[in-house]
Amino acid sequence: MTPAIDYAKKNKIEHTIHQYEHDPRATSFGMEAAEVLGQDPSKVFKTLLFCLNGEPKNLAVAIIPVANQLNLKLAAKAAKSKKAAMADANIAQKVTGYVVGGISPLGQKKRLPTFIHQSVTESESICVSAGKRGLEIELAAGDLAKLTNGQFACLCD
Repeated sequence: MTPAIDYAKKNKIEHTIHQYEHDPRATSFGMEAAEVLGQDPSKVFKTLLFCLNGEPKNLAVAIIPVANQLNLKLAAKAAKSKKAAMADANIAQKVTGYVVGGISPLGQKKRLPTFIHQSVTESESICVSAGKRGLEIELAAGDLAKLTNGQFACLCD
């Protein structure tokens, strides 16, 4: 079990766990998950951390489809900040308690402002990392928003 799975269970959220053998040569963890699990990349979401206004420890979370790239201007706008930049990987790992490529939006050590790309509402259920590489959790978009206190926003072009 991971903190993400434990958190979903504790909150009695209906979910499905998908496990696969992670290829250590994979560079796009989210696309690897979509391909190996045979899922539409628009239904598999990645969790990214970004920092606000040039402050490395002032962080927020973006949850976007694996095939998309985070638009930092849109992320800053969603977070009501002047600017956003990708978070340092080491800081992201320390704050969330997860390793890069396995950062889950659920069960993070510190609750951060969370923004979920609005396309999520087009799917009945989506997959996000369950807290380690090779492990995904599938749940309803509304449940993801509830568990993360997330706000829907346009985060990609």
